[in-house]
Amino acid sequence: MALFNGTYVQNFDSKGRVSIPASFRAALRAGVTNISSLGDGPASLPLVLRPSDKTLCIEALTEVKHQELAAELEKLDPLSEEYDALATVLFADAWPVETDKEGRVIVPDPLLNFAGIARAESVAFVGIGLSFQLWNPASVANRKAEAMAINKARVARHREAAA
Repeated sequence: MALFNGTYVQNFDSKGRVSIPASFRAALRAGVTNISSLGDGPASLPLVLRPSDKTLCIEALTEVKHQELAAELEKLDPLSEEYDALATVLFADAWPVETDKEGRVIVPDPLLNFAGIARAESVAFVGIGLSFQLWNPASVANRKAEAMAINKARVARHREAAA
C-alpha cells in the first residue's frame, strides 16, 4: 500500500490548475480501482476531493479509500438518520476529479473557498498516510503544531496507562 508522505507547496498555473506532487501521483496510482486502464505511459488519475470534517482543508482520497468510506454505509440501516447523515457527509460536497496526463488538477472553487485557498497564490499538499490534504500554506505550520500537541498528549496517556 502506497502512502502519502511529505509536504509540498505548489503554485496554480495561468489556467487555474495545480500539479499534484510526483510522489503523491505514485500513491494515487496505487489507489486506482481499474489499474489496467493506466497502461505504461502517463495517464489521468481519479481522486475524490472533499471538505475536511475536522479542519479547514480539503481532503483528497484515492478511489479505493473513498470506496472504503462508502462501505461504512453498508453497516447502517439505509432507512436510519445515521445512514442519511453519513451519506450526506461523504457525498454531498465530494468532487470526483481526474488529473490530466501531466498530473495537474482543477480544484473546484467551493472547496478552495472552504479551505481559504486562492488560485492567485499557492497550495500546500500535506501527506497524511492513506490520503492527503490541500491547505492554505499559511495554515500548515499551525496545523502541524496542533497535531504534535495532540500526539504528545496521546503518548503521555499511553505511558500513564502502561505504568
